[in-house]
Amino acid sequence: MVVLAASIISKSGKALVSRQFVDMSRIRIEGLLAAFPKLVGTGKQHTYVETENVRYVYQPIEGLYLLLITNKQSNILEDLDTLRLLSKLVPEYSPSLDEEGVCKTAFELIFAFDEAICLGNKENVTVQQVKQYCEMESHEEKAHKLMMQSKINETRDVMKKKASELDKMKMERGKLDKGGYSAISGPRVVEKAFGDMSITGSGFGSGSGLGGLSMDMDSFASKPKGGRPSAAATAPGKGLGMKLGKTQKTNQFLESLKAEGEVILEDVQP
Repeated sequence: MVVLAASIISKSGKALVSRQFVDMSRIRIEGLLAAFPKLVGTGKQHTYVETENVRYVYQPIEGLYLLLITNKQSNILEDLDTLRLLSKLVPEYSPSLDEEGVCKTAFELIFAFDEAICLGNKENVTVQQVKQYCEMESHEEKAHKLMMQSKINETRDVMKKKASELDKMKMERGKLDKGGYSAISGPRVVEKAFGDMSITGSGFGSGSGLGGLSMDMDSFASKPKGGRPSAAATAPGKGLGMKLGKTQKTNQFLESLKAEGEVILEDVQP
């Protein structure tokens, strides 16, 4: 007896799960499965259908077909026994016997089929043994899973550490930016304040110089014509006030002194 394939298909011949136990191309298995619904007649009680090359042994399960494809030389009784075993395994691994439920549990069903059939021959096992074999734990598998989980956890820890370092760097950079702004802006403000003070001081100087000049002019006007002006009055100041006080009125006053016979000493610039 040789089981070529064990499959679960829809009523229209759509393959949901198929496990081949011999070398078979995809085109051939798809063709065999697609041809099966056309061979099944309505109202027939048979559980197998034969063609020139293969035999279909099937069992309806709700809206689907559980199907074995065998060669014609296989023992039909053993095929039926294998079919009954698979029909008990399918509900164990696929509680929802519809297209969506079978597709979700496709790999679990394939593993169960592999435990029940080996190289096309039925294994002498029960449903409980198949479940035990499928659930059997492997020490190497558990060690591999633990190693992978430890790597995942280590990677997460590294990512968290890097993220915290980046956040800390951003905070320090923000503090440095704020400190640099105050350090730069502080001297500028002080320099500007001193500049304003110097400008204000020069203004006061010019004002005082002009005021002193006007007072000297009044003293010269109140003196008699024969008197000599004091040295403080005749000597022009070298400050900014005297420079700013050289107006047209001053020139007229000096001309009047010259007309009265006074000697005016003029500073000669070097």
